[in-house]
Amino acid sequence: MTNILELKNVETYYGPVMAIRGVSMIVPEGHIVSLLGANGAGKTTVLKTISGAMEPLKGSVTYKGFEIQGQDPDAIARAGIAHVPEGREVFPFLSVDENLWMGAFARRDNDVQSDIDMVYDYFPVLKELIRSQAVNLSGGQQQMLAIGRALMLRPKLMLLDEPSLGLSPRLVQEISEIIVRLNKEQGVTVLLVEQNAKMALDVGDFGYVMEIGRIVMEDTCERLQDAQDIKEFYLGMKDEGVRGRRRWKQRKTWR
Repeated sequence: MTNILELKNVETYYGPVMAIRGVSMIVPEGHIVSLLGANGAGKTTVLKTISGAMEPLKGSVTYKGFEIQGQDPDAIARAGIAHVPEGREVFPFLSVDENLWMGAFARRDNDVQSDIDMVYDYFPVLKELIRSQAVNLSGGQQQMLAIGRALMLRPKLMLLDEPSLGLSPRLVQEISEIIVRLNKEQGVTVLLVEQNAKMALDVGDFGYVMEIGRIVMEDTCERLQDAQDIKEFYLGMKDEGVRGRRRWKQRKTWR
């Protein structure tokens, strides 16, 4: 199994504040890796460090065998890493179609229209809104557009930051299914950051848990789903058979 991405002892700061503390992780090619954690754990900073929006003070970020830390974001994007940031950052006053063309700005081939058609195959609702300004789309539609625009880069690795944020359960399920399809059908490796632990563990192959800037737990998503700490702290599941036991006072068993 080849690792498309590897982080080794990465430390990234916001001014004097250390946001991620010695993070090491691997992302196997062709898989979906989920990164879980509460708000403020450092998950978004990890993605920003990979995509070049932030530069680590220490450690290395290796993509397809080459260190990329410190490179400009556009160079990293051209290398095949697409970053879909939190908050569905689309171009609000451009149409759906224009947003997709913007996603192909770095390409020099003649197959852009065929890839736009592919995006519309995955997201039929966008085709119905092809001339609509992005600002007039719903939150779910904007999330679909943001993912579709990232696909126009023909990425080998897609970084998805909280794609379920603010969406209804039905749309969360729909986005989840699209992520899995893109991974299986297009061969896109995915690093998925989520607070929605159920979604992340359902779609992921392997998972990491972050807390206060550190990786505190890692395993297959199947095993993480069965881990007692994950059930209690992220899935909201309690042991009903233990009467009066105040589990919220227990110490976590992860490292």
